[in-house]
Amino acid sequence: MSWTSFLLLLGSVLTNVIGQFFLKTGALKLAQVNSRELLHRLLDSILIPELWIGLSFYGVGAIAYILLLSKVPLSIAGPSISLSYVCSVMMGAIFFNESIPISRLVGLGMIICGVILLMVKE
Repeated sequence: MSWTSFLLLLGSVLTNVIGQFFLKTGALKLAQVNSRELLHRLLDSILIPELWIGLSFYGVGAIAYILLLSKVPLSIAGPSISLSYVCSVMMGAIFFNESIPISRLVGLGMIICGVILLMVKE
């Protein structure tokens, strides 16, 4: 993988994770939604800046991913984006005090090992 492709992959993963952070932060500002308040909550969500920031980061990440796909086979690019799962779990633990059970750590380790195996040239 070239440096350009690696930077596009890294950019796509990071913007995805940053987007998730802002979407989670914005979602925490919304009260629990029930069916009677659904329209009201949807209208309220339009006014939450963190949701717009999160969606913007997702958009930038999608553009980086499209550029990555122009340089790298889908069989490598697609699974490599799963590194965002690893970052999301770590972010949840660090910023939102979410627990990480051992089974989740094993799963994250498997994802990392899988991505490494994808990157190894035959």
